[in-house]
Amino acid sequence: MGTVVALGGQFGGAKLTDGLYRLRKKDLTVIVNTGDDFEHVGLAFSPDLDTMIYALAGLENPIAGWEPRGETYKLFEMLKMAGGPDRIPLGDQSLALPILRSEGLAAGRTLSEITRSFCQHLGIEATVVPMSDERVRTQILTREGAVSFQDYFSELACEPVVTGFHYANAAQAPVPDAIVNALRAPDLEAVVIGPCNPYHTVQPILEIGGMKELLRKQGAPVIAVSPIVGGGALQGSAAKMMQELGHAPLPRSVAMGYYKLIDGFIIDQVDAEQAEGLRASGIEVLVAPTVMRSPNDRVDLAVQVIKFAKRIAEIKAQAA
Repeated sequence: MGTVVALGGQFGGAKLTDGLYRLRKKDLTVIVNTGDDFEHVGLAFSPDLDTMIYALAGLENPIAGWEPRGETYKLFEMLKMAGGPDRIPLGDQSLALPILRSEGLAAGRTLSEITRSFCQHLGIEATVVPMSDERVRTQILTREGAVSFQDYFSELACEPVVTGFHYANAAQAPVPDAIVNALRAPDLEAVVIGPCNPYHTVQPILEIGGMKELLRKQGAPVIAVSPIVGGGALQGSAAKMMQELGHAPLPRSVAMGYYKLIDGFIIDQVDAEQAEGLRASGIEVLVAPTVMRSPNDRVDLAVQVIKFAKRIAEIKAQAA
């Protein structure tokens, strides 16, 4: 049994990663988007890292995976009463990681070191790594100008028309050693791109300097899972962004965005009629249930992903 590398963020990516983690434990490396990181009330927030950590530690809120179970907001209410910002609801428990992260960064520790410490203390055996230790920020380009994802989501309620994306400092940001080692591991079995927004969750990772080259040179199959099911995104603004960028909100649009990078693509059963068209483009396709409503669903999809990767590896070996 080999190792697995997963890419992504958001709740959908965390769900699939949790399924992979239940199968592979310490043999899983997770590359997490940090392009949506932001600073607020003097603290450093990494929403995708925290969402991933809550999921793998078994702490996630099943309704809102970006915060721990049993979250309360007493501090936030006091902040508002005292004239503090009320734009972003701050949960009491959700502030723990940002507080410790801010302290660590101020002391000169890297984001990778801080994340590794969180995982050790929370009993997470997998290696969870930010896409880079350098600051990278995704800018959403709109007709009114460029905004951060946090402003687009929280302040503007995803209303502005999206015209493009800019990943500030991504090309200059180095890939952490833990990611390089994971992608060069001789027993690497699969690289998995989770069902996340392709524009502000996956693409920032791919834009890190040298990341695409590493992914192309490693020998394991790269499998992506569609975040679009039945013409829409289960959560988030991916379908809206696609339409505004001139792409149909279909799994094919996501797959074509990963063209020449992925070997296989997994779509939900409701989109089965699109499978043959994707295969005609040279991409292996698996039709499977991709909506993860329970922990068992996560594991079932993870099993399908790994089996699919093995099948593609066999096809590539026969072709060689």
